Amino acid sequence: MQLYRAHVLVCGGTGCTSSNSNKIISELEAQIANSGIQNEVKVVRTGCFGLCAEGPIIVVYPEGSMYTMVKVEDVKEIVEEHLVKGRIVKRLLPGGNVKDENVSAESSDFFAKQHRIALRNCGVINPENIDEYIAFEGYKALGKVLTEMTPQDVVDVIKRSGLRGRGGGGFPTGIKWEFAMKQEADQKYVCCNADEGDPGAFMDRSVLEGDPHSVIEAMAIAGYAIGANQGYVYVRAEYPIAVKRLGIAIQQAKDYGLLGKNIFGTDFSFDLEIRLGAGAFVCGEETALMTSIEGHRGEPRPRPPFPAVKGLWQKPTILNNVETYANIPQIILNGAEWFASIGTEKSKGTKVFAVGGKINNTGLVEIPMGTTLREVIYDIGGGIPNGKKFKAAQTGGLPEDVFLQAILIRRLTMIH
Repeated sequence: MQLYRAHVLVCGGTGCTSSNSNKIISELEAQIANSGIQNEVKVVRTGCFGLCAEGPIIVVYPEGSMYTMVKVEDVKEIVEEHLVKGRIVKRLLPGGNVKDENVSAESSDFFAKQHRIALRNCGVINPENIDEYIAFEGYKALGKVLTEMTPQDVVDVIKRSGLRGRGGGGFPTGIKWEFAMKQEADQKYVCCNADEGDPGAFMDRSVLEGDPHSVIEAMAIAGYAIGANQGYVYVRAEYPIAVKRLGIAIQQAKDYGLLGKNIFGTDFSFDLEIRLGAGAFVCGEETALMTSIEGHRGEPRPRPPFPAVKGLWQKPTILNNVETYANIPQIILNGAEWFASIGTEKSKGTKVFAVGGKINNTGLVEIPMGTTLREVIYDIGGGIPNGKKFKAAQTGGLPEDVFLQAILIRRLTMIH
C-alpha cells in the first residue's frame, strides 16, 4: 500500500465542479509531478465540504489547512509553498486570514457547531473508492447486522434511536420498518427517495455525491430487517454526478460481494438498482414514486393501503429518503442510546439543511435537532451580508399545492 506524507482533498461536488474544480485537480496533479513529489502527495476528489459560498475548496492534510475560492492560477503557489516548502498560503485561508495560519476545516466557525452524522464522510473520502469508505468503518454495520443480530433486533435498535424520516413527513423509521417486517409476502422491496424536488434543496444530492456507499449499506440493512432482497434508488436525472457515483458504488459493492448473493457468507441476498426520475415534483410523494418505478405515469395512489402493506408492485415496501438512510449505519455501530442522546426529547439526532439566500455562508450544514435559527444564521451562516438586519427566513420546502398557491397569489398581487 502506497503511503503519502500529505493528502490534498479537493471538493468534487456539483457546486465546486461548476466552478472548475476539475481543472484545479488536473493542474494540481501536473504541478505536483513537475515538483517531483508525486510519490509523496496524493490528490483526492471528494464530495461537498458544505461551505459552498467559499468554493472551490481545497483541504491539505495532515495540517487540515483549508483554502477557499481557489482558482487554477493559485495551484502553483499551493504546491510550491505548502506542499514543497511547508508554508501555509495565508491569503487563501477563509476570509484571507493572514493572522491565523492554523485555520482548518475543523476549527472554522462554519463547522464548529455542526455535528456530522449523515455528512460524516462528505468532503473526507473519495466517493468513487470503496476502500476509502471501508477504511472509515464502511460496511461494518452490515456485517454486524448479518452475523450478530436478528431482523427484530435491527428494528428494535432503529425504534429506540428515535430516528424519524428526514424527507419531511417525520414518521418514525423503526415503526415503518416493523410494519413491513410483519407482513407475510413472497416478495418485499426497499426503496430510496433521492428525487429531492424542493427549490433550493441539495442535501440528498450531496450525500449521494460524497458518500453513496452509506446509502447502499443502509438499504441492505433495511432489506435484512424487513425480509427484502431487492432495492431501488429513485434519483432525478438532473443529478448526473450523483447518478454516476451511485452507479460506481453499486458496482463496487457487487464486486466486493457486499451486494448480491450470500452477503458476508450468510443466506441473505440483496441487490440494488437505480431508477431515473424525469423531474416530476409529484414523484417526491411515495406512492407516485413507486408508480413511476413501475413504469407508469407518476400519480399518487389512495392510502390506505400503505406501502408497508401494498407498495411497489403491490408488495410490502419501505421507502425512506437519502438522509434517513445515511444515519442507519452509525446507529447500528454506536447504538440507539448514542443517537437518542443527540437533539431534543421529541426530535432525536441531527438534521441536514441547505442554507441559501442573503446570508454570508451559504452551503450545507448538519446540526443537532433543537439548534436555534439564530445559531444557524449568525454562528454558522456568518450573518447577513454587508451588516444588514435580519428580516425573515423560510424554513423547509413547500408542498406542491402550497407552492402553486404561492405562485398564484403572487400573480394576482402583480395584476392588482
